[in-house]
Amino acid sequence: MTPQSVATPSGESGAAPDMFTRERIGEGGAARVATLVALLDAQEQQPAVRRLRTWAFEAVAPQPGESVVDVGAGTGTELRRLADAVAPNGRAVGIEPNPGLREVAAQRAALMGSTGTFIDGDAADLPFADGAVHVLRCERVFQHLRDPQAAAHEFARVLAPGGRVAVLDSDWGTVISHPGDPDVVRRYTEAARARMPNPFAARHLPHQLRTAGLLVDHDIGSAALVMPPRALLGSGVVHRNADAAVEDGALTREEADRLLADAMAAARSGTAFYSVTMFGVVGRKPG
Repeated sequence: MTPQSVATPSGESGAAPDMFTRERIGEGGAARVATLVALLDAQEQQPAVRRLRTWAFEAVAPQPGESVVDVGAGTGTELRRLADAVAPNGRAVGIEPNPGLREVAAQRAALMGSTGTFIDGDAADLPFADGAVHVLRCERVFQHLRDPQAAAHEFARVLAPGGRVAVLDSDWGTVISHPGDPDVVRRYTEAARARMPNPFAARHLPHQLRTAGLLVDHDIGSAALVMPPRALLGSGVVHRNADAAVEDGALTREEADRLLADAMAAARSGTAFYSVTMFGVVGRKPG
């Protein structure tokens, strides 16, 4: 769940780096849920996201009759895909701690006739018996975890022998941001990362899955998620991050204002460029 800029019908715009953390569930009420839904809907339309999701789906290859789980199911798009693959006798469960997103996911699943169900849960404490899951996927959750290794161990615990897991996440050390003075952009970016629990999530995934006892595929998937320049104009995230950088002492007010002015001018002219790279890692339970 990458924090990327998007304007929403609720009037609340953008996404702070920690908007998807468990600690902030419930903040902002219905307006915040609407923001998150709009954000997730916009992201899943991005070709980069679709490519990486398809790569992961094909790698774990869910089969009819299997048990599949999506940890951090959001609005349920990928769980519906998994549910279709394991029908008619399989079981598909989406783990989503945010009750507002869980409600939207359940409503959409019902409208589309999906057999998937959505329940509360935590990546490091899944409500499944040892070896009960054949396929598990988890997308852009680890960046929000303070103990990602605990989640990796939990994934290995619930996987059946021969089970497969695909973990997709961003690495915020890969951010490219233009325009701006390079030193100012660096300090702005570092200040935003400092507010995230696990900003370099993706680079640690292979080691974390291996430490949990899983066999990791050599092929690591990747896709650069590039924000359309004009998306910056409808978003407040750049402004909020700049204000936070000033508050944290990473930027002066003058530096922040110049960076914002340059970014908005570039967005209007179509020359702004902002990207972060997502990676996908597949693990397999021996046996």
